[in-house]
Amino acid sequence: MRRRMYGIPRRMCMVSGSHGDDTIQVRMGADCPPLPLRMDKIMATTPTKLYTAEDLLHMPEDGLQYEVIEGQLITMPGAGGQHSNIAATIVYFLMMATRASRLGKVYGADGTFRLHRDPDTALIPDAAFVRAEHLPAEQEQIGPMPLAPDLAVEVRSPSNTLDELRDKARIYLAHGTALVWLVDPRTRSITAMTAGGQELTYGEGDELDGGDVLPDFSVAVAELFR
Repeated sequence: MRRRMYGIPRRMCMVSGSHGDDTIQVRMGADCPPLPLRMDKIMATTPTKLYTAEDLLHMPEDGLQYEVIEGQLITMPGAGGQHSNIAATIVYFLMMATRASRLGKVYGADGTFRLHRDPDTALIPDAAFVRAEHLPAEQEQIGPMPLAPDLAVEVRSPSNTLDELRDKARIYLAHGTALVWLVDPRTRSITAMTAGGQELTYGEGDELDGGDVLPDFSVAVAELFR
C-alpha cells in the first residue's frame, strides 16, 4: 500500500477493498476495531479500490466514522458524548455569529467536504464554516461539498494525540482551508492553525476569535467547555 503525502494519524485504521463478498480489509494500529480478513481472497496482484467522497454516504451504521484520504478509506472510533457536546456547542456559537448577517453557512459533524478529486480526499470535520462568496451552487450542496471549508473544527477524541490532529489540520490547510481549530477537551484549550503557518493556543481564560474568516466572531473559550 503506497504512502500518502500527508501524515495519517497512527490510531486511524486503513481499509482496502470493498464491502461485498470480495472484501479485503486489513487492520492497522493497535486501537483499530477487528475487521474480517479473507485469506482466500488475498493475491499479490489484487488491485486496491480507490474510494470516493460519494462512498462515504453509503458506509454502514456501525458506530465508526469514515473518511477518505487520497482514495484510501480511513476508519476511526465513533465520537463519545463529551466530544459530540463540544462540537454541538461550537456549531451553536458559529450559527449565532453568522446566521443573521448571512456571512456564510455553518455545518455540523456529518458534513462531508471533498478537498481533492481523483483520487478523492474527503474529510468530515466536527464543525465547519464556509463564507457566502465561496458557497457552490445549491445543486452542488446536496451531496459532498466540492471544496475545503474556510474554517474546519476538529475535536480531539480519547484515541487521538494533538500531533495527530495537527497532521489532519495540515491536510485541510494544504487544500485551501484558511483556519483550523483543534479543540482539546483534556486541556480545555483550542489551537488555531492558519494557512499562513501561524499557530496559537487559547486557554480557558482567553477569548477565541475567528481571524480573517470570521472577523467579528469572539467567544470565551470556557463557554465552549461548559
